[in-house]
Amino acid sequence: MQNYSVVHWSSLLQRGQEVVNVARSVTPTLKISEPLSRVQVSSMAVKENLILLGGFDGELLCKCVNQPGVAFCTRVTTEDNAITNTVDTYQSPSGSLRLITANNDCKIRVFDAQSFTRVSEFSFRWSVNNTSVSPDGKLLAVLGDSTECLISDSQSGKVVSSLQGHKDFSFASAWHPNGLILATGNQDMTCRLWDIRNPSESFAVLKGNMGAIRGLKFTTDGRFLAMAEPADFVHIFDTQSGFLKSQEIDLFGEIAGISFSPDAEALYVGVADRTYGSLMEYKRRSDNHYMDSFF
Repeated sequence: MQNYSVVHWSSLLQRGQEVVNVARSVTPTLKISEPLSRVQVSSMAVKENLILLGGFDGELLCKCVNQPGVAFCTRVTTEDNAITNTVDTYQSPSGSLRLITANNDCKIRVFDAQSFTRVSEFSFRWSVNNTSVSPDGKLLAVLGDSTECLISDSQSGKVVSSLQGHKDFSFASAWHPNGLILATGNQDMTCRLWDIRNPSESFAVLKGNMGAIRGLKFTTDGRFLAMAEPADFVHIFDTQSGFLKSQEIDLFGEIAGISFSPDAEALYVGVADRTYGSLMEYKRRSDNHYMDSFF
């Protein structure tokens, strides 16, 4: 993803192909939504055969991977500085596929992925920089311009827990596949780990080198946690060691995002540096000791 373009990179063929370009006006294929002018992409997610894009002016766009064009697009808010900070999909407790957005206008919005109708809207006291949904679809982690992180009910929006410990604003979160551990990344240069069964205090604090923690991802098997700083450093922690064993990847450039492959065999790091912009791929090392390997 870069400004107005989304490119699919094939690790097998070692080449990329543009799949979405929103540098000009966007006309959706579904008549239930209205065209948008040029969209500068601020956030992205790819899940369940859907590509979701958020924009700097509060836009939400949805493209089906196997269909041409953008299926649905809308501006979820018209307020100034209402950047769409997070877009994602999840399965609701009833089994329905949902789309979720978090915006600077202090709101989280939930859409039905079939009809693209808005089904929920939750308001908070501060700008929401990030939200993530627990694996069972029942809980929302809500982070933003506050030292506290909230756990809310995904259907009612009611706050059920307040996580206290960070010293600045938060920007990233990730749920362990077991649904019991939540990782939160903050501008205080730390990632805190919480057991949601005992949310009164974090059970571990992982520290960065020089900047805020802007990206967090667990592997699908829950074995590793990747933690990205704004530039130069990505840290990988072994969850089976109680997050005590780690590996540091020292690269050059601003980090646009991180992601593991579905089989947990590769880590991808997007570098947004104007000169050295690239997508870096790291393979998991086996050495005949698969369960003890690092990247």
